[in-house]
Amino acid sequence: MLYFDFFIDHYGWQGAALAAVIVILFAVQTYYYAVVYARIPKYRNDRRPRRTETDTPAISVVVPLFGESGEFIESSLPRLLAQDYAAYEIVVVYVGLDTDFYDDLSRMKSIFPNLRTTKIEARPRYPISPKMAINIGIKSARNEHIILTTIDASPCTSRWLALMAKGFTRGEIVLGYCGFEPRKSLLDKYIRTDRMMMSAEWLSAAVKGHPYRGDRNNIGFTKSLYFGVNGFGNLNMNIGEDDLFMQQIMTRDNVSVVMSPRASVTERRWGGLKWWICRRRFLSSTRQLYTRAARNGTNREQGSRLLFFASVIAAMAVMPLEYKLAAAAVTVIRYGIVAATVSRIGKRLGERGITAAYPIYDVLSPLFGIITEIMLIRKDPAVWRYTTIS
Repeated sequence: MLYFDFFIDHYGWQGAALAAVIVILFAVQTYYYAVVYARIPKYRNDRRPRRTETDTPAISVVVPLFGESGEFIESSLPRLLAQDYAAYEIVVVYVGLDTDFYDDLSRMKSIFPNLRTTKIEARPRYPISPKMAINIGIKSARNEHIILTTIDASPCTSRWLALMAKGFTRGEIVLGYCGFEPRKSLLDKYIRTDRMMMSAEWLSAAVKGHPYRGDRNNIGFTKSLYFGVNGFGNLNMNIGEDDLFMQQIMTRDNVSVVMSPRASVTERRWGGLKWWICRRRFLSSTRQLYTRAARNGTNREQGSRLLFFASVIAAMAVMPLEYKLAAAAVTVIRYGIVAATVSRIGKRLGERGITAAYPIYDVLSPLFGIITEIMLIRKDPAVWRYTTIS
């Protein structure tokens, strides 16, 4: 009590209130990084009981291919076909009009017997959505266990499919990680960090038993679950197969999380800052349809972080020297906790070289979150079914 009176006498009620705010927000941030996100490096892939009879379920990897992509044929597809796993097929659903391209793709089946192809003619008046292409691929697949990926994603190792398949021995839904391909720039490190930490949110929720989404580049489920809910919903949207649909079929007990650098995939990035912001807005357009709990998880962490920094800045601006030093010390301690957890998450997911650049992300990501929310006020026309995706 004497100490409290002494504090009030020296710093006033305003100083006491500001100190309380800093301490509370520090506790909230510590909870997220030392408890919530720390679930990822602590998680054991083999800790859940087996739910299927075989350790090597036959897998069908479904890949929608819109238009002609030489990059996919020359780079991504060979990596998919070179997986160190016995029982799998690659089902490529080509949406386009180039007969010669499709014939060349089909001829690859003579070299790779586990490659299967199907074609949908692209008509401008009746655009085909990714969900429609994936639906055709799932119906064409011979196996019960389906893994979805895209032409922009490539497995990091030849063990990717084996590890994802093993996830089906623990659940009917398998969630894997997808990062961006690394490049040598500060912007690249920021974008990769953003992808990793956004993934950390839903991965940690899934580990806790509250799954609400996955990543369209690295996700699996069974045919029985898919047809049990009559396939994809929200057919008026060009996205949603990895979150809105997954929320229909996910339960506390049917989701298996696979986290390993060998089980990750990397997505090709097609542009810089502008491309990334537009892509972020595009993929965030489904969040308005999330449950309140799923929607608020991200907002709470970023909101508490923004308020923490604002409170520390206020203390630095108006309070005495010893108060400033205390606020700086709390900030340093917080960053030590954050950096340790981020480093461990990066190692677990196969992300390297981004921890040193994390302070920039730490400060700027709440601002980009606000920008994204403002951009979402106006609907992105590329999201909706009556348009095509570039």
